[in-house]
Amino acid sequence: MSERDSAPHPPSLPHRLADPVPVVLGGTALWFLGFLVVLLVDRSNSTLIWTTLSGSSLGIIGYGVFYWQRRAARRGSRGAQQGLEGA
Repeated sequence: MSERDSAPHPPSLPHRLADPVPVVLGGTALWFLGFLVVLLVDRSNSTLIWTTLSGSSLGIIGYGVFYWQRRAARRGSRGAQQGLEGA
């Protein structure tokens, strides 16, 4: 038996800390809120408008991919990521 096999494994994170959904949705909401603030305060700054709009759009797309992978893992699809069943 090697030393590596006998090393203790760290405990797994609690579900509420391991679940990325609140972080992804919260970040997307903040980008969208930033977009609305830029529209109301400084409509002439097109760089900020496009940056905040892109951030919120990418957050929505990212959550869609995450949701799609989680559904595939629950279905047992061969191409799905592993370890998402309990999430």
